[in-house]
Amino acid sequence: MRIGVPKEIKNHEYRVGLTPDSVRELVHRGHEVWVQQNAGAAIGFSDDDYLSCGAMVVDAAAEVFDNAELIVKVKEPQPEEISLISAEHTLFTYLHLAPDPALTQALMATGATGIAYETVTDKAGRLPLLAPMSEIAGRIAVQAGARSLEMEAGGRGVLLAGAPGVPAGEVVIIGAGVVGRNALAIAVGMGAQVTVLDTSMQALRELDQQYGNRIHTRFSTRTVLDECLPKADLVIGAVLIPGAAAPKLVLRTHLESMKRGAVIVDVAIDQGGCVESARPTTHSNPTYVDSGVVHYCVANMPGAVARTATQALNNATLPFVLALAGKGVEQALRDDPYLRMGLNLCQGALTSAEVAASQGVDYVERETLLGL
Repeated sequence: MRIGVPKEIKNHEYRVGLTPDSVRELVHRGHEVWVQQNAGAAIGFSDDDYLSCGAMVVDAAAEVFDNAELIVKVKEPQPEEISLISAEHTLFTYLHLAPDPALTQALMATGATGIAYETVTDKAGRLPLLAPMSEIAGRIAVQAGARSLEMEAGGRGVLLAGAPGVPAGEVVIIGAGVVGRNALAIAVGMGAQVTVLDTSMQALRELDQQYGNRIHTRFSTRTVLDECLPKADLVIGAVLIPGAAAPKLVLRTHLESMKRGAVIVDVAIDQGGCVESARPTTHSNPTYVDSGVVHYCVANMPGAVARTATQALNNATLPFVLALAGKGVEQALRDDPYLRMGLNLCQGALTSAEVAASQGVDYVERETLLGL
C-alpha cells in the first residue's frame, strides 16, 4: 500500500503521524511511504532519518496526497488540506468531529474514508489510541494550570505546592478517567490539595484505595460542583463521552462564584469542552480571561511535548497501520470490530452514531456500508 505522512499545519503542532522506526516497519513489509519534507524535523526526526528507513521524501503536501492511499496524520485536516483529499483516500488520524459540523460536512463531501483514533476501542471497551495522548494531556494540564496561576499569566498568584506556613493550592479535577487520573498523579506529586469528582463510584473507590487521605473524592452532582468550584484555585475538566460532544458541566454562572484569578484547564476542548465559557485556544495564545477566571483551552495540548507524544502515539497506532496496509482498509475493518469502531466516515456518509447525535444529523451503520 502507498502510505502518506504530511507535515502537520495546525498552530504549533509538531507531532508527526509516523516516526522513522514506524516507516521502517512498513517498508520492510513491502509498503511505500511518502513523507513530506521536514514533517518531523522540529522534534529531531530529520529527512535523512526517513530516507534511511526507506521513505520517499517530497516537498509539498500535495505530493503526499497525490501518491498515497492511506494518510496517517495526528490532527484533523485543516481547511487548506481538505482540497487535497479525495474518495481514494483513507484518513487515519484524530478527527474529533462531534463539535465541528463544518469539518464533518467538508470531509463527507470528499467521499474519503475517515478512521478516528479517538473512537477505536479494545476488548475492554477502552480507547487505546486516545489513551496515550490523554495520559500526556492529563499530566500537562496540571503544569499548564500551575503556570497560569502565576501573576504574569493573569492568575491569582498561588503556588500549588504552597510554602512553609502557607496552605497548598486547591485543585478540583472533574472526571476520574485517563486524563483525570494522570492529572491527579501530578497534582498530588506537586503537593496540592486535590478533590476528584466523578459519577463512577468504582473509579472513586479505586482512587481512594490508591491515595487514601491524601485526596478527597466526591460523587459528582450539580450541588457538589456548586460547592467545590468556589474553593478551587485550579479546575481541570477531564470529562469524556467517547465520540460525542462533551457535556457542559461548568456553567457561566459558576464563574461568578469562583475566585478571581482562578484557572480552568479544559482538556475536553477537542470534543467541544466541558466548560460553557470555553473556546479553543492555541499554544501561541493559550489563555484568556472570562469573568475574572483564566481559561486554558489548547486543543492540542500534547503538541507541547511533541517528541514524547509522537513516540507514545506511534506505539499505539502502528499495529493498526500495519493491519490497514497489510490487509487493505476494507478487509482490516471487516476483520477487526474494534478498529471498525473508529470508522466515522465512509463513502460520503457519516457512520458514527455519537457524532450524528451531537450534530442532530443522520448516519449509516458501519456494517451496512461494509456489507456485514
